[in-house]
Amino acid sequence: MDVLSHLATGFAVALTPLNLMLVILGCFSGTLIGSLPGIGPINGVAILLPLAYAIGLPPESALILLAGVYYGAEYGGRISSILLNVPGDAGAIMTTLDGYPMAKRGEGGRALALSAVASFAGSIAALLLMVALAPLLSQLAIRFGPSEYVLLMVFAFTCLATMVGSRPAKTLIGTLIGLLLATVGVDSGTGVLRFTLGIPNFFDGVDFLVVVIGVFAISEVLVLLEQWAKNDLALTPVGKSFVSLADLIKVRWVILRSSIIGFLIGVLPGTGASIASAVAYGTEKRFAEGHDDQFGKGDIRGLAAPEAANNASAAGAMVPMLTLGIPGSGTTAILLGALLMFNITPGPMLFEQRPEIAWGLIASMFVGNLALLVMNLPLIGLFVRLLSIRQAYLVPVIVMLTFVGIYSIHGDSFDLYFMVLLGLFGFILRKLHFSLAPVILGLVLGEVLEENLRRALSISGGDWSILLNGPITYSLALASVAALVIPYVARRRKQGLKRLLPEVDE
Repeated sequence: MDVLSHLATGFAVALTPLNLMLVILGCFSGTLIGSLPGIGPINGVAILLPLAYAIGLPPESALILLAGVYYGAEYGGRISSILLNVPGDAGAIMTTLDGYPMAKRGEGGRALALSAVASFAGSIAALLLMVALAPLLSQLAIRFGPSEYVLLMVFAFTCLATMVGSRPAKTLIGTLIGLLLATVGVDSGTGVLRFTLGIPNFFDGVDFLVVVIGVFAISEVLVLLEQWAKNDLALTPVGKSFVSLADLIKVRWVILRSSIIGFLIGVLPGTGASIASAVAYGTEKRFAEGHDDQFGKGDIRGLAAPEAANNASAAGAMVPMLTLGIPGSGTTAILLGALLMFNITPGPMLFEQRPEIAWGLIASMFVGNLALLVMNLPLIGLFVRLLSIRQAYLVPVIVMLTFVGIYSIHGDSFDLYFMVLLGLFGFILRKLHFSLAPVILGLVLGEVLEENLRRALSISGGDWSILLNGPITYSLALASVAALVIPYVARRRKQGLKRLLPEVDE
């Protein structure tokens, strides 16, 4: 009953006229941003974050707006995936496998409508799990001390290195870059300046917003400029937007399984929608083998699975951010930074001390997902027309938003130069096939890791054995080792099977 009363409190916050307008605005903007190839939720939230801060919104309203952009972009990412075969973001990559073949045979409208319903169902299922489990995780998190937090950070970085992308070494390097950026500024323990290069602007550390906007938004602009000459994407016919009862019956268990998979993967620190959608797609493909398997040729099960999973993972990623202060994805890392900008510390006490923020955000996600379903089904044609916007108009708008947003924070032109420099650095990292999300996760988690490690060692008088002092730390240490070993063992086993198969054939 406590959960229901807290949820009712959240709906009272989410349904105020201001917050209701913001959640609809965020969802609409997020869908537009997500539908543009390559922009994605992380860039959309990064671009709008300084504006939300500069216009003086209350913390819960700013978070509701940015969260609306987040899951709105997860919806929007499917549009260009289905119609152009170009994923709007990494989480929508798997949607192209069966969505685009459906569009090519004139079923684009059916694919868009079905994916909207799957996204809605995945989000709502994950939100119900979130409401049921978040308070329990919050109670568990109260037992976390400095040692537990250090081991939790280690687990998050381990997951990140082994599960994000196909290049764990580059993911680890990206994380180290973020950790290095987190050490810039005055050492809070000794008062010594670290890596400031004698520049006064760095004495307080690097600004989180400048790094996010530079690494993501400016590098994105450079990518768009590079692709300027390639702006020759051809739209396929959309057809009628409908989803039949027979389609829904066929994919009902697919959506349920994929929603659970997406939520559980989203809860793991350092993972994200791309992994959730890939795991859900692979699971359904195995279920379908030998049973009229049309995966990769326009199977609606192959379309519904990744869409339900990547939207469920967006809700799941909110759980560790709100209950433990650990971002579950790159986008929630930015949302975590937004909370810290408003002097709000996410963690186990957030649900007790600031229920209007925690429960207001959760309730707004129910409202936002309903709004997304309503606006996505009849407005598919409008979103499709946006895909024809030329980069000549898109790039100046992004540049204007980023420069105005950053300058409005401190009114210092140094931030603009540093942002552009970071943008160039981010562009180079992209060209070298580095993932940028680990950089932001390293920056956000680095300060928390250092602070808790200092605190733990201060308590023990410098004895490192304090890091393994109870069942929670033992469990986290074992989980970290398992996260490192299991993918290696699975890869070796797969290679062994490949070597054995030719001998069997002979």
